[in-house]
Amino acid sequence: MDERPSTQELRLQQIQRERAEREGAADAELSEEERAHERRADKASYLREKLAEQAEADAEAGAGTGGADAQSADADADAGASGEPS
Repeated sequence: MDERPSTQELRLQQIQRERAEREGAADAELSEEERAHERRADKASYLREKLAEQAEADAEAGAGTGGADAQSADADADAGASGEPS
């Protein structure tokens, strides 16, 4: 049995991580803290994008679990990154 998380699960983790770091940046009292949170949020965003590419490649290969759920996760992430409620 494969214990590794799916690409979709990893993408959702990165969405949550990015949102938390963006909130941390907004709440930071020092500019150094803010920059650290922004860097972490940017990294989470980058990883989410790479996982989306992987899900798309998996779907094209016929072994993926992407599809509508992947598009929904991207829409949720985009709304979260722009500050809109999801």
